[in-house]
Amino acid sequence: MRFITSWLQDRIPISEHQLREMSNEPVPNHMKRWWFALGGTPAYLFIVQIVTGILLAFYYKASPATAYESVRYITEDAAFGWYIRGIHKWGATLMIAAVILHQMRVFFTGAYRKPRELNWMIGMLILVCTLLCGFTGYSLVYEQLSYWGATVAGNITDSVPVVGPFMKAMLLGGAEYNDRTLSRFFILHAAVFPVVIVLVLGLHITMIRLQGVTEFRFKDEEGEETKHFNFFPDHLMTELIIGLLLMIVLSALATIIPATMGPRANPLITPEVIKPEWFLYVTFRWLKLMSRTAAILSMGFIVFLMFVWPFIDAFIRRRKPKSEVSIWVGIGAVLGIIGLTIWEASVEH
Repeated sequence: MRFITSWLQDRIPISEHQLREMSNEPVPNHMKRWWFALGGTPAYLFIVQIVTGILLAFYYKASPATAYESVRYITEDAAFGWYIRGIHKWGATLMIAAVILHQMRVFFTGAYRKPRELNWMIGMLILVCTLLCGFTGYSLVYEQLSYWGATVAGNITDSVPVVGPFMKAMLLGGAEYNDRTLSRFFILHAAVFPVVIVLVLGLHITMIRLQGVTEFRFKDEEGEETKHFNFFPDHLMTELIIGLLLMIVLSALATIIPATMGPRANPLITPEVIKPEWFLYVTFRWLKLMSRTAAILSMGFIVFLMFVWPFIDAFIRRRKPKSEVSIWVGIGAVLGIIGLTIWEASVEH
């Protein structure tokens, strides 16, 4: 081992001490609470998605003629295919939920405020890419609901002012769902969005390392002499424990509620009930409450407000330093999202 260590150090002039200093950033004590460690959860689940996605890609065939049968083969015939597909499906669900919960935690603790406004916007971009990745993955099965869901998505995109028709043509590969559509969804899901997430996540982590983690002080910490603990191995052990628990949960969900196959897509038969995955229920219900153009413009405006909220909050707090308008806005937004989601989930149409 000494020979190997010496050989490596001659060629990679980084000492163990330098490596430890580079990776061992002091972590604030409040990070011992697991709900403050949610940032690492979607990153772990993203790794799970990459590994299982690569395994599924060995068998998946992205064309209308072969997609459904290839997914059926994975689910019913390939060795442990049902397990890998179940892990991938439930991993996507938990990853989306984890990113949403992490953004909510950052919002309600005010961790997006100066000087972390740009990192909040980066986090919002990660959230949007995660939702798009979930939608494109759902569309790859080529079931009735995924086919018609993609068709509805194309029609919604077409209603975006000015750029809508061009965006629809780029998404579907034509004016309507056709033989080129599924391969585009596959490229977006398996290559474009994951690469974007990796790049943006790298930028997100870099910003955290440069600015440090937002520090909070709780009453039960007032008697403690030290305000920080080591990332390695203390915080790393917390993240590993969360990862192990997540793997147990994923395996249980994949076994108890396995991924199933719906009816094969049929462009000639429109299902009586068309519903997207749960994370798009809010959007779907919002579209039903008003005209399509009004719904799209209002949703775009809401997303824009979410991106720039740190600057709006800073403006409000300059006028009223003790104002906590953000908390009430956040509570209203969460109640609205939950209400619209339950509403859409509880009705047939």
